[in-house]
Parts: sequence; structure tokens; C-alpha cells
Amino acid sequence: MGTAISLDVRNEWFPPSQLDVAFDYLRSVDERFSTYRPTSEVSGLMRGDIDETSCSPELLEVLHLCEQLRLGTEGYFDIRSHRPDGLPDPTGLVKGWSLENAGRVLEAAGARDYCINGGGDIVARGEAAPGQAWRVGIRHPLIADKLATVLAVRDGAVATSGSYERGDHVRDPFTGRAPTAVLSVTIVGPSLTYADAYATAAFAMGPTGLAWVAGLAGYDGCSITADPDGSNGRLAWTPGFERWFADPSTRRRD
Repeated sequence: MGTAISLDVRNEWFPPSQLDVAFDYLRSVDERFSTYRPTSEVSGLMRGDIDETSCSPELLEVLHLCEQLRLGTEGYFDIRSHRPDGLPDPTGLVKGWSLENAGRVLEAAGARDYCINGGGDIVARGEAAPGQAWRVGIRHPLIADKLATVLAVRDGAVATSGSYERGDHVRDPFTGRAPTAVLSVTIVGPSLTYADAYATAAFAMGPTGLAWVAGLAGYDGCSITADPDGSNGRLAWTPGFERWFADPSTRRRD
């Protein structure tokens, strides 16, 4: 769906042919869920050619998760709110969900130490090398070649939501306005499906999003806040997020 995906498996005995199996799965997701394909099932749903009663089990699973997350995010993750016709567009969940499933494909073939990167959203399991966590850079939203911070991740998922690449595509569903006080939100936790949706919801909430994240069981977050004129950017985080910083000195607040 217009996203570059890389698979990095560090177990030397892992058969390369199983990478093709994972990519085949991701291609099948693209064929079913891509809004860029007029023949996809999701495109048919969005056009109204099919209704939810005739959807495939995979699409029904995604729609169910989307509704669960709408309720769990106080309505801030809403797959209908950003479409003027109110039709469901679940693609905001599909990337994280499918990358997590691709990880299960790798694990079924024996992978234990791997990293999947889909457009900056990460599933990391095990270690990059013995005793070495996977290092995940969080891009500075205003300076493309600068990192805001680096995380050290073992057995976790990382998702970031912001407007610096795709413009104001995330909006507060209750006001219709894009957040201005926050430049990006990053969530770390066990599931990329949920981390991705939580990042979207917290970013849509604006300045109150990080406090909401602090109440999520098993998930931690950081945000880069904007000055009143929308410039600069300051890193803030929930208390539980400190354990993810690769550089211990980052944990000291100003």
C-alpha cells in the first residue's frame, strides 16, 4: 500500500525461502486491503459494492479490531471520521496488523531474532546480536536527517504518528482539525497492531495525548511537542518510556 517493508532475520540457520513466504503474505494483504487497488476487497467496501455482512474473515477481523479500538481510544481512533461519506476505511490499522502477522509467519518457521520495518513502524523480537538490543531511531519531525532519540528494543513494537511525511492526514475526529501543539507521538509496547492505533489516537488528541498514553497497560509513549509557532520540538515521555532509551543520559529530564 505504498509502504516499503524490510525483513531482517539474524538467525544464521533460518531458511531464506521463508522470507518469501512472509513477503507473499504481505502481498496478499496488499491485494485485499489496498485502497490503491480498485479490485481490492477494501475498495469494494468503500465504494459500497459490498457490505460488512459479506466481507471475508480477514476483513471482518480488522473491522472488529477497529471498532474495539474506537471504543478503547474514546473515539479518537475512528476509521469513519476521516471520510466525508462515513464509509469504513480500515487501512489505518492494516499496516501494523499485517506486519505483526508477518512476524508470526517468521516465528512459525523458527525465527527468534528478527526485525520488521514497515515505513518506520517496527516489530522487533529477540536481539540484533548476542547481548545487543535492536536500536530504533525516532526521526526528528522537523529535521529529516536528525534523530530525536534512539530506543533499545527487545521483544517489542514501535509505532510513530505525525504529520511530517503525509501532511495533516490525522485529525481530531470531534473537531476535524489537525493537532498543532504536537509534532509526533511514538508508542512502544508488545503489539504493533495496538501501538500503531494508539499512536494515531494520541497524536489526534494533541497535548492531552501523552497523559492518556500513561494510563495504557503495557504501553509507553513519547511525544515531540511544538512551540506556539509550530517550530522547534521538545521530547516528552511517559514515566514507563524511560526504560526504552538506548542512551541512559536521555532518562534525565531537564
